Amino acid sequence: MPASNFQGFTVLTLENRRGPEISRMIETYGGKPVHAAAMREVPLESNTEALRFADELVHGRVDIVIFLTGVGARAIWSVVQTTHPGEQFFEAMRKIPVFARGPKPVAVLREWNVPVALTAPEPNTWRELLQEIDRRQIDLRDKDVAVQEYGVSNPELLAGLRERGARVTPVPVYQWDLPEDLGPLRSAVRAVIDGKIDVALFTTGVQVSHFFEVAEQDGQKDKLKAGLDRVMKASIGPTTSEVLRSYGLAVDLEATHPKMGYLVKEAAEQSQSLVPSVRGTK
Repeated sequence: MPASNFQGFTVLTLENRRGPEISRMIETYGGKPVHAAAMREVPLESNTEALRFADELVHGRVDIVIFLTGVGARAIWSVVQTTHPGEQFFEAMRKIPVFARGPKPVAVLREWNVPVALTAPEPNTWRELLQEIDRRQIDLRDKDVAVQEYGVSNPELLAGLRERGARVTPVPVYQWDLPEDLGPLRSAVRAVIDGKIDVALFTTGVQVSHFFEVAEQDGQKDKLKAGLDRVMKASIGPTTSEVLRSYGLAVDLEATHPKMGYLVKEAAEQSQSLVPSVRGTK
């Protein structure tokens, strides 16, 4: 076990797909994991936007494509291949600039042998994406820009592209919903309210929103906020931190790199000083 660790603190994670993985990490760093998935991925059954995007792309009516997530890129492909041959779709993208927000969509584009014209630097948020466009003096005026969206729309990114003169078409591929079984999430709300959680790890802003949504359903929203004020809150990166702050919560730690391993390691290393500080018992 690492020398700097949670030393028995109870650590909440709201991860969905990678819940078992992050729970094992927490245990490796000496914590007691409490796992309650706050979301589930729901593919759009009839994704007319993705099909329309593919049609516009192969007919040369898209000037730039922006991919925001690797999962979303693969999801677009799963929809598109029902109506368009793969090589036709990929070849159309090879003829235009393709931007990627971070390393995961870059990896997918490499598999497709599609060159990446621009990648946002770390921490790979929409802000860095716009800043990189500006730094390279890329002219978006009168350009048709398709943006692959992930889970929820990003109005700030879309507005930023439009402010730079682009005609923007969002391409939603999947959305996030509450888990079908809300029992574990309701139990987690109660555990925070009852002071049984020492550290909470957040890996996406949707987790925060859903956590409060379930609490509000039970009339516990204010109590959850008060409970989280006494919990060390660790965020995976700036986008998640923004959502936490929008609920009036302080971000006690933000990972130096937006990766789960960094989040767990750094939260463990700083928990012995931050947990008492947040509780006001230092």
